[in-house]
Amino acid sequence: MSDKYIERADERITARIAEELGVKVWQVSAVIELIDGGSTIPFIARYRKEATGALDDETLRTLDERLKYLRNLEDRKETVLASIDEQGKLTEELRKKIELADTSAVLEDLYRPYKPKRKTRADVAREKGLTPLAEFLLSGRDGDPADEASKYLSEEHEVNDPETALQLARDIIAGDISDNADYRLWIRNKTAKAADIVSTLGAKGKEAVAAEERTVYENYYDFREPVSRIPGHRVLAINRGEKEKVLSVSVDAPADDIIAYLERKAARKVTDKCHEQVSMAIADSYKRLIAPSIETEIRAGLTEAAEEGAIKVFGSNLEQLLMQPPVRGKTVLGWDPAFRTGCKLAVCDPTGKILDTTVIYPTAPQNKVAESMRVVRALCDKYGIDIISVGNGTASRESEKIIADFIREYDTPSDRRGKRLQYVIVNEAGASVYSASKLATEEYPDLDVGERSSASIARRLQDPLSELVKIDPKAIGVGQYQHDMNQKRLGEALGAVVETCVNKVGVDVNTASPSLLGYVSGISKQIAENIVRYRNENGRFNNRKELLKVPKLGPKAFEQCAGFLRITGGNEPLDATAVHPESYEAARAILSECGFSVDDILAGKVKGLAGKAALGEKLGIGRYTFADIAAELEKPGRDPRDEAQAPVLRSDVMEMSDLKPDMELKGTVRNIVDFGAFVDIGVHQDGLVHISQLSDRYVKHPLDVVKVGDIVDVRVLSVDEKRGKISLTMKRK
Repeated sequence: MSDKYIERADERITARIAEELGVKVWQVSAVIELIDGGSTIPFIARYRKEATGALDDETLRTLDERLKYLRNLEDRKETVLASIDEQGKLTEELRKKIELADTSAVLEDLYRPYKPKRKTRADVAREKGLTPLAEFLLSGRDGDPADEASKYLSEEHEVNDPETALQLARDIIAGDISDNADYRLWIRNKTAKAADIVSTLGAKGKEAVAAEERTVYENYYDFREPVSRIPGHRVLAINRGEKEKVLSVSVDAPADDIIAYLERKAARKVTDKCHEQVSMAIADSYKRLIAPSIETEIRAGLTEAAEEGAIKVFGSNLEQLLMQPPVRGKTVLGWDPAFRTGCKLAVCDPTGKILDTTVIYPTAPQNKVAESMRVVRALCDKYGIDIISVGNGTASRESEKIIADFIREYDTPSDRRGKRLQYVIVNEAGASVYSASKLATEEYPDLDVGERSSASIARRLQDPLSELVKIDPKAIGVGQYQHDMNQKRLGEALGAVVETCVNKVGVDVNTASPSLLGYVSGISKQIAENIVRYRNENGRFNNRKELLKVPKLGPKAFEQCAGFLRITGGNEPLDATAVHPESYEAARAILSECGFSVDDILAGKVKGLAGKAALGEKLGIGRYTFADIAAELEKPGRDPRDEAQAPVLRSDVMEMSDLKPDMELKGTVRNIVDFGAFVDIGVHQDGLVHISQLSDRYVKHPLDVVKVGDIVDVRVLSVDEKRGKISLTMKRK
C-alpha cells in the first residue's frame, strides 16, 4: 500500500474521530501523536491538557478505542485490496469503494465475492458450465427457459434434463445475489429497522412447563420486540436463556418486502417467461444464503451493543464503588459472617494494620451468642473499636441482628464516653477471591483464609480503592450479566476504570501494595514489584528522583508515573503533591511571585493563587497547567473521594416485616442495572427502585439519576416477604 494511501487513511481516521466526538481535528491529532509516543490515557488527561485542549479521561478513552478500531479496519482494507489484486480482479471503482468503507460489515460485504471460501452450489454450477444459462435467464432475451436449458445437457457433468440445468442456473443467480454488497447493505438496514426479535420455548423450557416448574425466563416464553428498540438487558437475558436451551430465539424479518426489493433490483430486465425461474432463485438466495447470515449479524450486533452497554454500566458502578470516600481515623472490626465455620473477626487500626484476629460462633448451629459477645466486648474495650464492618454474605442478616443487640447493650468505657459504637454493611463480593489468592498469601502468610477475608472486609471500609484493587474487577459484583459477555473486552474496560480511579487519587509510593502500584500510569506489574522490592531493601523513598534507581523504571516510565506517585515527609515538598516534576520550576516561580516558599505548601499557607491566571501568562505557563498547579499548591494531595457521600452507619436493625407501604427511609445505592437501582435500606434484602420510579421526570438510564454509593431518600411501595422482594420509589409523594 502506497505512502500516499496511508497518509490519506490517517487523515480520514483523524477527521472521522473528530466528527464522532465533536472535537477539533488538531485535538485528535495531538492525542494520536501522544498515544503513538507511548503516553498513557491518565498521563495525557492530567499532564498534557495544553496539547489536547483539556480533553477528559472518558473522551480520551473513547478516542483511543476508536483509533484502534479504525486502524484495524485500515489494516484489513490493505489485506483485502492485496487479495483481490492478486486475483487480477481489482478495478478502480472497487478500490475506491473499499478505501471508503467505514465499517467492518461494509468492507466484508465488498470482499465477499472475492473471499476464498469452501465450494458453494454456485461454484459447482459454474464448473458444470451453466453460467451462460444463468445469464440468459437474467438478460431479458426472448426464449423459453426449458428450451434454452436443453442446450446445456451433459452426461459428463450429470446434467441429464432441463430442470437440473435450470436448478444449477438458479444456484448461480442465488449466489451472485447473495454476494452483492449493495443488496446486503440494504437488507441489513431493512432488517435492523423493521424486524422483530422473537423468543419461544426451547427444549428445556418445554420440559419446565410440562413439569410446572418456574424459571427466570417466563417473560420470554412467548416474546416479541422490535430489533430497533429492544434494550440491552433483555438481549442478554434471552441470549442466556437460549444458551441454557430454555428459549429458542430467532429474528423475524420482513421477508416479503426484502424479496420484493430483490425482484426490483435483480429481475428488472427479466422476461415473463423467465420470471418464474429468477423469482425462485431470488427467494432461495434470501432464505438459504442471505437471511441466516444477516440474522447472525443482527444478533451479533445486538449482543455487542448490549455488552457494550452492560460494560459501560459495570464500569460506571465500579468507578463509583472505588471512589467511595475512605473512613479515616477509625479502628474497625471486620466481621466475616458464616454459620457452621463461625464468624471470622479482624481488628484493623486506622492505617489498616491488623491488630488481632479470632473466630466466634454466635450463629447456628452453635448459637454461642453470649460467649461470642464477651469476645467482641473485650476487643471493643481493648482496641477502642469505632465501627464494626459486616460482610453482606451468608449469615449476614443473623450477624447484623446480633451486632445491633450488642450495640444497644454495650457500655462504652469511661474514657470513650459520647463515642458510640456503630456498624455498617459492606459489599463483600470478591473478599473470598482475594483471601484465597496468591497475593493474600504473600501479604499475610501467617493468617488463614477466613482471617484475611475479615481483614479485607474491615479495610474496604477504611480505604475501598486500596483494598478493591487487589481483586479482579469482574468479581466485585456491581454489574449485570458479566459472565455472559466477552471476557477480554470486559477485563480491558474494567481495568481502564481502575487505572483511571487510581491515578485520579494518587498513590503513596512508600506504602502502596504492588496491586495498587500496578495501576499507576506507566508502571507495569514487573515495575510495581521492583518498586516494592527496592523499598524493602533500601528503605523509604525520600524523593521522586530516587524512582529512577528502580530496575526497569527508565525515563519514559518516570515521565508517565511520577506525577501520580506521592512522597510525604521526603526532602522535596512538591513530591507530596500532584505537580509533575517537569513543572517544579514553574511551581516555584508561581510561589516566588506570590511571596510563598515550598515549605508553605504542606503547612497550608498557600492561598489565593486560583484567580491569578494573568500570572501564568506572564511566566509563560499554559492556562490549564497553571490552574492545576495552583489548585495543588493550595490543597496539596487533595483526595477527590472526599467529595462523595460517606457510608450510612447504623446502630440498630430492621426486619423486612417492619416495612410498610409509604414508609420513608434513607438508603445506599448498592448496584445499578439498566432497569433500575438496588438500594440497601438496612433490612438485608436490597430494594429495587425501578427506572420508572427514580424521578418525577423521564429517565433514560438510571445512571443519569443515581450512582453506586449515593445516599438516597426512598419510600416503600410494596413488600413481598415470600419472594424476598421490596419495591421502592424515589418519586415525590
